[in-house]
Amino acid sequence: MRGCALPLTNLMSPSLLGIDIKFKSFAFSIAATHSLIPTPKPFLLHSTYHSKSNAHLPFSVAAQQQQQEVETEDEENFQLVASIKSAYNDILIVDTPKARMLLLDSSYGVHSVLYHESKWTGSYWDEFASLPAIVPKGPIAILGLGGGTAAHLMLDLWPSLQLEGWEIDQILIDKVRDYFGLSDLEKATEDGGVLNIHVGDAFVPSKDFHGRYAGIVVDLFADGKVLPQLQEVSTWLRLQERLMADGRFMVNCAGVSGGPSATDGSTDPETLSSDESCLLNPAMKALSKAFPGQLSWKRMPKENGANFMALTGPLPDLDSWSASVPSPLSQSVKNWRPL
Repeated sequence: MRGCALPLTNLMSPSLLGIDIKFKSFAFSIAATHSLIPTPKPFLLHSTYHSKSNAHLPFSVAAQQQQQEVETEDEENFQLVASIKSAYNDILIVDTPKARMLLLDSSYGVHSVLYHESKWTGSYWDEFASLPAIVPKGPIAILGLGGGTAAHLMLDLWPSLQLEGWEIDQILIDKVRDYFGLSDLEKATEDGGVLNIHVGDAFVPSKDFHGRYAGIVVDLFADGKVLPQLQEVSTWLRLQERLMADGRFMVNCAGVSGGPSATDGSTDPETLSSDESCLLNPAMKALSKAFPGQLSWKRMPKENGANFMALTGPLPDLDSWSASVPSPLSQSVKNWRPL
């Protein structure tokens, strides 16, 4: 159980969206990988940058040569930092000049990204950082911690926040502690904020967590799709017992089918923003039944992944919410609407 499956191209900065990643060029078999692979020199994945400046030039030998020169000059290097197989995951950690990414399971979806120069991602992880502004004071849980992308930004914006992250894979946690700076988040900030990590199944009931959390972030995927448990009303009703009074869920529900939006085939702008398409999402449908009249939703822009997001509880005062969070969240929170 861990966060998100976004196509890798949704996570690159706009200048890199032309990169065509072909993971088949990995020179090893994932199934046969059981330990960390040393990389004494940069390992290059096959990647090509498609120059937009020459996209519409008439074909000619000279133009082709010019295109090849541009591609060679702008070729993006992808270095394989670590690869390991656990009982739950095929784990790949990849570096680019601008970011480090965590790729999991057979889908090779990007489950976490950490940019070298900013904690902002321009994707759904940023939305989770708006949750502390609209919940009571108290701990916030992240179900599906992954590489801690959301946790990094949340503690940066809310340095006194008490975060509790849940992840089922101990090997994954060990690696992201080393490679994604999770161990730094486990040390209290000057304001007392900290990330506490629970390794285990987030769905196992426990009286210890009854009424504990002011908010719960849910970002649970496997093999590129939302976990089946999140498509069941009973799951949400059980998880609700962990919320304190006036607590809320904020959920990454992925695309229409519950998988990466790039594979949904839903590109009609009319469909992307309709309540009808929203309820085609299996997790959103279950949430609407578990919390009738108490569910809001939004869809991320197509260039940011086009994931459906869900928020339980009454729709917050959007102007007040906007004023309490920094840009770009101050604009994006205004896009929430009641279902």
